Amino acid sequence: MKKKLILLFSAMLLLLMSACGQNASNATQSSNEEKAADNETRIASLSIHLTNDLLALGITPVGSVVGGELKDFLPHVKDQLKDTKQLGPAKDPDMETLLELNPSVIYLDKEFGGQDVSKYEKIAPTEVFNLDEGTWRDHLKSIGKLVNQEEKAEQFIADYETQAKEVRTLIKNELGEDSKVMAIRVTAKELRVFTTKRPMGPILFEDLQLKPANGIEELDSNQPYEVISQEVLPDFDADAIFVVVNRDDEAQTAYKQLQESPIWQGLKAVKANHVYKVPDQPWLDYSALGNKMALDHAKEIFSK
Repeated sequence: MKKKLILLFSAMLLLLMSACGQNASNATQSSNEEKAADNETRIASLSIHLTNDLLALGITPVGSVVGGELKDFLPHVKDQLKDTKQLGPAKDPDMETLLELNPSVIYLDKEFGGQDVSKYEKIAPTEVFNLDEGTWRDHLKSIGKLVNQEEKAEQFIADYETQAKEVRTLIKNELGEDSKVMAIRVTAKELRVFTTKRPMGPILFEDLQLKPANGIEELDSNQPYEVISQEVLPDFDADAIFVVVNRDDEAQTAYKQLQESPIWQGLKAVKANHVYKVPDQPWLDYSALGNKMALDHAKEIFSK
């Protein structure tokens, strides 16, 4: 009887030790997998637009540049970047902080860093994106391929197209099928009209398929905007105007003065109450996430 008990106890002890060893092995494997995953996603983004493309795919960079004027992350994504290290403006990134981050890869905007890629390659492998080539969809697909999230990128785009179609219908129900629109920006010293180029042109005239007001298509499409005087506003004959006003007090004052002018008050869009003030962010972001949020805002405006 004693021998049977000893044998039974020994067998149970062996099973217990085997299970503990297996659990320890699984824990080690899990820890290694987590470390590998961390290494794979240690991306330093030197473009606010690439940062927001990454966020659209559910990937948070370990470091990112900030908005130049804001000197901070863009307001519509700031809450998603609470664990991300700030790397200064894209035109002059903080190289010391970038080095300390020890990223596994750096994403670079050719416009700002493409002339001196070697200094970034000394820190980590560097992917250079020309954001003037293709659309945000192309940029998102490129990133999706790099981070093995191609299906997620395709799904994001498909969902965006569905939403754009919905918002397009809402706007045309409000403005009419053949209405012509334009977008302007008021700064402290300038009145700008947006061209068909990014950031505003594509979302209005391609995604939402709105008709450009008179003369918009004749503007220099290689530039995001042209400076105009308020005296030429009536020439565009717009049925609706989207207005971006800079955040500073001087710009806000300039917009109030514009609204009080007889020229503004005589505009067709103003008389029809078809002036839509939109925030600079996310409307001027021109990233996957920025455009999605702009559509969200447009849906809110035209659902009222």
